[in-house]
Amino acid sequence: QVQLVESGGGSVQAGGSLRLSCAASGWTVNWSAIGWFRQAPGREREGVASIVPGGDPLLYAEFVKGRFIVSQDNGKNTVYLEMDSLKPEDSGMYYCAVSTSVRAQWRLSAADFDDWGQGTQVTVSS
Repeated sequence: QVQLVESGGGSVQAGGSLRLSCAASGWTVNWSAIGWFRQAPGREREGVASIVPGGDPLLYAEFVKGRFIVSQDNGKNTVYLEMDSLKPEDSGMYYCAVSTSVRAQWRLSAADFDDWGQGTQVTVSS
């Protein structure tokens, strides 16, 4: 059974940094990607970044390129999202998710991801 637990969210001022963690259990070779998504109140969930399980980063949303880095510690089955130069528009609930779809190899769409964590809140003040 897949279980994803996010942590590391909090409140920071604009320009600050946070590192989110996603501890994953139920790891399987069928996973094609592990992704980070976010959702602000009244807005749709949007993809932030993804990584190949045990491999390299896959995709970044344009609005985070150069500011966020996705990485993983295979020994701990944990995926990280290092967020720098945070902006107020980065605020929202951040979720990690896993996909078994080949489509996750070339796009960041929530529809392609099967299992989700409960999320961790990020608030960036100006």
